Amino acid sequence: MRYSFVFKLVIILMPFAVCCNDANGFQELSRTTLVGKNRQTLSIANGCGYLRDDSEVECIELASQKIDLAFDAETIDSWNGFKRHKFSFDGQEAWVVEPKNPRADGRFSWCMMFPDAFTDRCSAPMLVSRGYYHVFLSVGNSFGAPKAIEKLGAFHKMLVDRGFHPQAALIGISRGGLYAHRYAATYPDRVSVIYDDAAVLDYQSWPGGKGKGKGSTGDWQELKRWYGFDSDQQAADYPHTPLKTLGLLAKHKIAILSVVGDSDDVVPVDENTAVAEKLYKEFGGVFDVIHKPGVGHHPHGLDDPTPVVEFIEKYTVQK
Repeated sequence: MRYSFVFKLVIILMPFAVCCNDANGFQELSRTTLVGKNRQTLSIANGCGYLRDDSEVECIELASQKIDLAFDAETIDSWNGFKRHKFSFDGQEAWVVEPKNPRADGRFSWCMMFPDAFTDRCSAPMLVSRGYYHVFLSVGNSFGAPKAIEKLGAFHKMLVDRGFHPQAALIGISRGGLYAHRYAATYPDRVSVIYDDAAVLDYQSWPGGKGKGKGSTGDWQELKRWYGFDSDQQAADYPHTPLKTLGLLAKHKIAILSVVGDSDDVVPVDENTAVAEKLYKEFGGVFDVIHKPGVGHHPHGLDDPTPVVEFIEKYTVQK
């Protein structure tokens, strides 16, 4: 590797945090540009700052960012062999899993729903082993409705105020796909990657049951109550469903990976993931799909979640 100048220094993360505040007071980070003989940019990953030009990458050691993990009235337990901080946020169950060897940048994954379903297959423990924090806030069976997204946004802001990275890697399992995509569409600057797993991306498909899937009458009525819909037609006309907001996510370069069972008759692939994949690629976005032939809605995840973890790592570095 050839450079016309040599860097031998330790960089503290915060001096490179170029910030501005959005309308909600949420602090955002942008890349810092360093100017030498060649113009290069700094990104953060795995404890290193990467100086990039068109052809070369060099790692510069970073001092770890301080994360405040002292939550009021918290209890400590173990989650898949890692220390977990359990606490209440705005009256709701919340927790943060602490990696044994944290990344320097405070990156974290965030399971939006079913955080204890098929956990070892759905990437989170492996991500924690690679230095990511892992978080969860319960907002109930709310289908990504606006009130729930508002609570999730406040939770995210609290994490950033404590030193976590401004951008999350979201995990949307089953109906959790509604939460993940609705959150990303509401706060696109706060998301780097979405990992969907048998994800609901069209609530007309599930729980609405308007296509070939099984649907769920009770959940459909509950979804309409959460969103304030008076009729099925009002639900159909709603402009902020995942399939209708993909252009916004692509514009913000949010990478999406979807794991699907091709025989899923609860959340049919051709009514959800296949539609989203086609649209997202037309918008120029990254949308990869891992198919599981002959597999239904369950089990979620993969026997070996390494491909999911590597996808998340790749696109959290690039974002």
